[in-house]
Amino acid sequence: MTTAKVWQLVRRPVGKPTPEDFACVEEQLPPCSDGDVITEAEYLSVDPYMRYRARQIPLNTTMVGSQVARVFESNNPQWSVGSFMVHYQGWRTHTHLSREFLQTKGNNVLPLPDMGELPRSLGIGILGMPGNTAYFGLLEICEPKADDTVLVNGAAGAVGSAVVQIAKIKGCKVIAFAGSDEKVAYVKELGADHVFNYKTTNVGEALKRVAPEKINCFFDNVGGQFTAEALPHLADFGRVAVCGAISSYNDDSKDIGAVTLTSPFSEATLIWKQLRVEGFLVYRWSDRIMEGLEKLKLWILEGKIKYRETLYDGFDKMPGAFIGLFDGENIGKAVVKA
Repeated sequence: MTTAKVWQLVRRPVGKPTPEDFACVEEQLPPCSDGDVITEAEYLSVDPYMRYRARQIPLNTTMVGSQVARVFESNNPQWSVGSFMVHYQGWRTHTHLSREFLQTKGNNVLPLPDMGELPRSLGIGILGMPGNTAYFGLLEICEPKADDTVLVNGAAGAVGSAVVQIAKIKGCKVIAFAGSDEKVAYVKELGADHVFNYKTTNVGEALKRVAPEKINCFFDNVGGQFTAEALPHLADFGRVAVCGAISSYNDDSKDIGAVTLTSPFSEATLIWKQLRVEGFLVYRWSDRIMEGLEKLKLWILEGKIKYRETLYDGFDKMPGAFIGLFDGENIGKAVVKA
C-alpha cells in the first residue's frame, strides 16, 4: 500500500496566502488494479492562478496544480513503470490514477514530451502549460507582425519571459516591465528593447517616452492599475491578450459572482481606439499542444529562447514557494522538486 503526502487547503486565504492556510496530511492510496497507474511526483508547479482557485475549491481538499510525475506502479499497458507524465492532480507526492479516469476525455494527463538533454522540470514550464500560454496567447490573440510594438508586464515570470522572446523572434519591438532591478536585468538579457521596474517607474511616462509610435500588442499578466495606465498608449486597432491579473488575485472582492463597477479598461478608450481585448485560457488550443511545445523546444535548441527556473528543494516547500510568487521571489518558472 502506497502512502502519499498531500497538501490540503484548510483555510480560505484572506489577502496574501499564509502557511496556516495549508496542512500536509498522509493518505493511503488504493491498490493499483487492472488498468490503474500510481505515480510519484518529481517536480511540482506553483502558479499565480492557484490563488484564484483557492477561492473556489472545497476546504480540506488537495491544493490544485500540475506536476511532472514518474510512473511508480502500473497495471496499464499504455504507461510503463519508469515513464513520465504531466498531470494536474495537485500538491501530492503520490497519485492513484484509475483506469476509468485515464480513459476519461479531457483528463489533462499527458506523456512528458521528449526532453532530450533538457531538464524534465521544463514539462511544467517553458515546455508545458506556461510556454504554450505564451505561444498561443501572443501569436493567436495578439497576432504580432514584424515591426509591431509589443508591451509585456510580469515579464520576468514563466509566461512573460517567453512572450518577450517570442515577440523578438517575430521581429517586434518589445517594451517590458518587471518588479525588481534584478528582474529588469534578466529581461534585458532576453532581448527586450526597453525594460522598466514598475515599482520605481511611472508606467504612463515611460510608455510616452519609448513608444511614441504607440503599442500594437499588449500581453497583460497583471491587470489593475498597470493596465489602466497602459491602455491610453495603445495604437488604434491595438490587440490586448488578457492572460492574468496577478495584481488582483489577493483581492477578495474579486470573488466569482461579485459585481464591481471599477475596471482598468476605459470604455471610451476601447471605443475610440477600436481596441480588441480578449481573455483566454490555454486549453482553447488543447488539440495543438504539441505544436506549441515542439516549436518552443526548437527555439530553445537554436538558442533563440532562454529559460530560467527558481527551484525549491523538498515537498515541504510547497506553501512557501506558492506564497513567494506574491512577494516576487521567482525569476522565470517557480518549481518545487519533490
